[in-house]
Amino acid sequence: MVKLRLRDNEGINDAVKRFRKLVEHAGIKKEMRRREFYEKPSETRRRARRRAERRSRIQRMVGGGTTGGPAPASKPER
Repeated sequence: MVKLRLRDNEGINDAVKRFRKLVEHAGIKKEMRRREFYEKPSETRRRARRRAERRSRIQRMVGGGTTGGPAPASKPER
């Protein structure tokens, strides 16, 4: 739960801005969007699997990560 105390001589606009940051940091907006509609458990698993596949594809494209594969060959010296 987010609590906000007004500071001395703090304007309402500044307080609202601080409140938005606190809500965003706490993850409340994300949670509200996620719970807006019911999502079947199979859809949740499918979405998680797709996110993992996307992450692994990006890691392969970037070439980073510890995949345990052989190190990239360096150019031979002349």
